Amino acid sequence: MKKVITFGEIMLRLGAPDYLRLTQCNHLDVSFAGAEANVAVSLSNYGIPTDYITCLPNNPIADKCIKELLSYKVGTEQIVRSGKRIGILYLETGSNARPSRVFYDRENSAFATMNPQILDWQEILKDAQWLHWTGITPALSENTAEICRQAIKTANAMGITVSCDINYRGNLWNYGKEASEVMPELVAGCDIILGNEEDCEKVFAIKPQDFDANQTNGQIEQSSFISVCKQMMKKFPRCKKMAITLRGAINANHNTWGGVLYDGNELLQSQRYDITDIVDRVGGGDSFMGGLIYGLLTYPENNQKALEFAAAASCLKHTIKGDYNQVSIREIENLINGSTSGRVQR
Repeated sequence: MKKVITFGEIMLRLGAPDYLRLTQCNHLDVSFAGAEANVAVSLSNYGIPTDYITCLPNNPIADKCIKELLSYKVGTEQIVRSGKRIGILYLETGSNARPSRVFYDRENSAFATMNPQILDWQEILKDAQWLHWTGITPALSENTAEICRQAIKTANAMGITVSCDINYRGNLWNYGKEASEVMPELVAGCDIILGNEEDCEKVFAIKPQDFDANQTNGQIEQSSFISVCKQMMKKFPRCKKMAITLRGAINANHNTWGGVLYDGNELLQSQRYDITDIVDRVGGGDSFMGGLIYGLLTYPENNQKALEFAAAASCLKHTIKGDYNQVSIREIENLINGSTSGRVQR
């Protein structure tokens, strides 16, 4: 089986334990975090061979990061070792009316200062069937935006499927370019696009008709998003499928969750999950993307099954501490079939 390649930055994740605020902590939980690494770990867990492409400095923290990726059977041979530091993410887990908060310390990281000429994408992609990236990567620097552009262009020329998660983070675009200036060219090279209504509106000025997120009370009408999918596919004609994750945030511990998938003809809707006791929602969207890629590769003639797998996988991720989704295919299938004690809205 050919590989799935993911490209992006991985950071040291320092989390406040339990539900403490960062200002209360005398120690922090250590792990690693990165959108594209999260997708690679999910896929590897489902038996899909993966290679993760990033840049890390030569120090023991980066060594630990690579050893952890290897423990999940993620390919690391193409990771570049240069630069001075690994980026850091500080996490404060919210509770009830207090939302979770993330603080970044990633300026001038090894990844952000990566040489645009250092990667040979023709070589990296020679055994690949799929390339995945997110909007976080081109947000970090002109260098990473250029490398992302090279990767997409090469994959397109080689006939490799390209997917992206728009994943807009406004506080990361600090090098003089706006997402609306950079992202359209990159997304134009994508076959599969994942986003949500906020991403599409802030980056491409596309929003669903007759929808106000402030009036949902955690219950989102999925069919209202067909207009976003149609507009996105019209703007980006290469796109064959558009997926949108649907999160209804009732409070920090209680969310509704689901997704839709549009193939240009039909809008498919997943089951809706009522997640009442969230352990860790960070990485939820990445676990959906990992599940979707697996589903589209495994069930190429059944978009509904692929969508259900993605929604269930990401629902279960909310019960797992840390960025990585660590659930089995059997657990996901059990949830889809309703043979668990989890609460499901159908």
